[in-house]
Amino acid sequence: MITPQGKKSIEQIFQKAARQNLGRSPEDKIHVQLLSDSSPVFKEKKVILFTISSFIFRLLTIFHIDETSAIKAYYLANNADRSLLDVLYEYGNLCCGAMNRDLVSHFGHLGMSTPYLLERDSIVFLNGLKPGHTARFELRLPDDIVIHATVSMCENAPIDFKFDDVEEESTGELEFF
Repeated sequence: MITPQGKKSIEQIFQKAARQNLGRSPEDKIHVQLLSDSSPVFKEKKVILFTISSFIFRLLTIFHIDETSAIKAYYLANNADRSLLDVLYEYGNLCCGAMNRDLVSHFGHLGMSTPYLLERDSIVFLNGLKPGHTARFELRLPDDIVIHATVSMCENAPIDFKFDDVEEESTGELEFF
């Protein structure tokens, strides 16, 4: 069982990580919207799956993607010599790494998987894992690019924690008085 506070914390951790890590530059604003359970099914043809695991849960972060010209133009602008998939894996790893850092203060011994590329049809098997919580998101990037994401936690023990979104301390800056 995941408490309502635990569910909200999972959603907040993902939202923070997506806003801070999925843009090409820190100036790029990423708008993250939690979707209702009644929102339409995502239609993208591929999904990239990342897993963060501990002894008591497995957190799946799934990015639903199509290789559109807009996504290619956005993510390959500074990476023209790389494949879109490699670049998306890198951004996804940055996002999930940030989630991992926020989770480690509440749960020890976390591990992250390498990303997996799957067909959309494989998502139907997610319910077989019996997740205690699933949240769906719409991510709006610059240039009207939309990416969908699903975050799903499968727990082996009760989960209850509160995420405090505290700004990280800056270091290495001089302050004048």
